[in-house]
Amino acid sequence: MTKKQKKGLVRIGITTLLYIAGIVSEHAQWPGFVWIMAAAYLLISYDILRKSVINIMHGEIFDENFLMSVASLGAVALGQLDEAVAVMLFYQIGEWFQSYAVSKSRKSIAALMDIRPDYANIVQDGKIVQVDPEDVQPGTVIVVEPGERVPLDGVVESGTSSLDTSALTGESVPRSVRPGSDVISGCINQSGVLYVKTTKPFGQSTVAKVLELVENASDRKAPAEQFITRFARIYTPVVCALALALAVLPPLLFQQPWTVWIYRALTFLVISCPCALVISVPLSFFGGIGGASRAGILVKGSTYLEALADVKTMVFDKTGTITRGTFQVTEIKPADLPAERLLMYAAAAEQHSSHPIAQSILRKAQELHDAPVLTAENVQEIPGHGVSADVDHQHILAGNTRLMESQGIPASILPAGSGMGTVVYIAVNGVYAGMIEISDEIKEDSATALTLLRRYGLKKFVMLTGDNEQVAERVAGQTGIDEYHASLLPQDKVEILTRLLSQDKTAFVGDGINDAPVLAAADVGIAMGALGSDAAIEAADVVLMKDRLTQIVTAIAIAHKTLRIVRENIVFALGVKVLILILGALGLANMWAAVFADVGVAFLCILNAMRCLRVPEIPLD
Repeated sequence: MTKKQKKGLVRIGITTLLYIAGIVSEHAQWPGFVWIMAAAYLLISYDILRKSVINIMHGEIFDENFLMSVASLGAVALGQLDEAVAVMLFYQIGEWFQSYAVSKSRKSIAALMDIRPDYANIVQDGKIVQVDPEDVQPGTVIVVEPGERVPLDGVVESGTSSLDTSALTGESVPRSVRPGSDVISGCINQSGVLYVKTTKPFGQSTVAKVLELVENASDRKAPAEQFITRFARIYTPVVCALALALAVLPPLLFQQPWTVWIYRALTFLVISCPCALVISVPLSFFGGIGGASRAGILVKGSTYLEALADVKTMVFDKTGTITRGTFQVTEIKPADLPAERLLMYAAAAEQHSSHPIAQSILRKAQELHDAPVLTAENVQEIPGHGVSADVDHQHILAGNTRLMESQGIPASILPAGSGMGTVVYIAVNGVYAGMIEISDEIKEDSATALTLLRRYGLKKFVMLTGDNEQVAERVAGQTGIDEYHASLLPQDKVEILTRLLSQDKTAFVGDGINDAPVLAAADVGIAMGALGSDAAIEAADVVLMKDRLTQIVTAIAIAHKTLRIVRENIVFALGVKVLILILGALGLANMWAAVFADVGVAFLCILNAMRCLRVPEIPLD
């Protein structure tokens, strides 16, 4: 509880005691009732009256402070001091509970903010010195001791340890690292001392990007929030005009008592205060975003949370998304040269590529030979085709059938693969030299995730891949994909996604390595397992910190739950408001009913909104 909340609670307590003392003195006919109630009123309402005056001076008239001030002062003028105190007291209780609810909903995000590192250790003159992480330049070797948080992204130069990544991913299982392992900022070193060579400045590190996403998430309002803001701007002046008409017209036109209709108008004003809507709807989205962050899901704003709940078509990249992306060379078929020589040529050409297929070829070559991979010159990567390079005075091509055909090698002479993996064809000096087949495993939760997503109303699953038709068909058949498109270039993916966008609300799910254009083009771009990918964090609307498809189900479940609670609050708040507004205008609802319609409804809506913090459990059977 904050100091401000504690002071507010003390003020509410003292006012409550004064109010009870005033009621007792009135019933016992003791003197001092007016003075006790006046003291209680000033104590509980001074800040509301002050805000109302300041807002009027700034041209912001029609807000809840204005409504409560007019209503309570009107009750004072009519001699209803006890009701004036009651209105302000219950309003302040509602405001206190709102403040407490917001603080509680912020805790999950505040916990995430704890990942910000306070310092980085560097070695100066043989001693370890603590410096600001923002002052550390890329290429600097930092020391991360056991129990310390990794301050910057980098590569382990020496040392072995286990890293606690739970603050970023929600994953409880530690990750082992050794020399050559990539480490990301925000993780906690659990055991050995690590010497890490930094690869990025602090502003571009994973922890800085994650914090920026969370801090800016509330700036992107969902359509439901925007509607409530616009609604309140129109609604408040209208009800003020209606309250004025209710106070003036019956006495003027029908010679009704002024005090009766002024009291009804003041009651009408208290009832009409739109606190429940203005507070509970943004709080629901804030709770949804906070709950998602606790589950290792970063949502860049409530607008994307609402869009996620409306998605009907989901498009997947294959490699690293539906499949593991950990390729293994399963077959080498040379034409006229030894298999080992074919592999070394391919490895040399692919050595500068970060694509998983290229990395699998490099690993296989290193397994067969302890010697370094041959040096490649004039390396040229051809998107969607493959790579060309000069290796050992030979011109090497490594890629798919399109690359071979573009270099005058007809597809008819190229042998087909087994259909269980991706085929890389190799040509030496323009002559076909052999093929290497690489297989990729389907993730164990892919089929389960798609089955669960259908339960949440998704109608269609589409897979886009640069792989061949046989591989795409096999993966689609084993996972329940409805439609697939194979042998695609990057621009082809964007073109197909654009067509799908015209048909339904569409999300794209990719691993973030080379999917940035498609992630940015989708209604909702979802990057999974993408903590190390700058392009994914920048382009995606939702970032999943774990490399599991079932996390998408959790994200969809959170979105559905949040939208359901938002709609419940809107219907409940408006329904009660309209009912009691009518009763108040007819004189059937007094100031106590008005207090319930304002503070009571707001309080109930806030309690309902806090349910968004709880992440729904997903049955994985």
